[in-house]
Amino acid sequence: MSHPYARELGDFLRARRNRLHPRDVGLEPGGRRKVTGLRREELALLAGLSTDYYQRMEQGREVRPSDDVLDALAGALVLDDEERRHLFTLARAARRPVPARVDHGPERVPDGTRRLLRALATPALVLGRHLDLLDWNPQAEALLGDPAGYPADRLNMLLLVFDDSRTGDRTCADWERQALDYIGMMRAAVATDPTHPRATAVVGELTIRSAEFRRLWARHDVRESVSGTKTFRLPEVGDVVLHWDTYPLPGSPGPVLLVFTAEPGSADADRLDLLASLHATRSARGDAHRA
Repeated sequence: MSHPYARELGDFLRARRNRLHPRDVGLEPGGRRKVTGLRREELALLAGLSTDYYQRMEQGREVRPSDDVLDALAGALVLDDEERRHLFTLARAARRPVPARVDHGPERVPDGTRRLLRALATPALVLGRHLDLLDWNPQAEALLGDPAGYPADRLNMLLLVFDDSRTGDRTCADWERQALDYIGMMRAAVATDPTHPRATAVVGELTIRSAEFRRLWARHDVRESVSGTKTFRLPEVGDVVLHWDTYPLPGSPGPVLLVFTAEPGSADADRLDLLASLHATRSARGDAHRA
């Protein structure tokens, strides 16, 4: 059986090779080509490797490349800094024996993080290493809806993004970009433990039921931490454009804090405040009714 990190390394190399075209690296395409990207022998030549050695790497066979080989591959594949770190993470893990037992216990949010979450006056939530939604504040509930209505095993940002009952969200211009951000974060998590049962379950389910996920997952993009903007279409207050950023929390690998913010003094900030006020009023009425 091949090493799980070697398989992941091979998949990453193949995806990055297929992304390149001969002219991207100063080669002439020549004649008819059966592949859209570089051929294995072309990449091996650029990296100064034998074709057989490189092919064994892509096939996930027992190959343990040196750092010099990895440097050569990173240059040949025109990897950016984040992709280069990902390549080294996978390759160095593939050099080590497969651990006999890995702790796959449940993730927990520290009490200090929960207090910080409640103290923030803007929507924020905590995502586990495989994008499970572990905790959120009232402002996030006002923005995204009440996550408590979902079964615990469905509270996962990737599962929610590709939820067939929410396909209307996919008409948004930034849907694919955000989906790629979450997929890239999952790829980074998989690089730390390719056999983790939660990653296997989420990726396995989406691979079976979503052609969109299969297409985007095959790109093998990776994100260590992400930020961006998103437009929320909210019936109560109208469209709200928010910035979102992720902040790693203690642990290796550990959860991340995802925070949404609006430009101070902007109409978006006013709409976000109004949304929070409406949600607080509804919550207070609900509490009074239950009492």
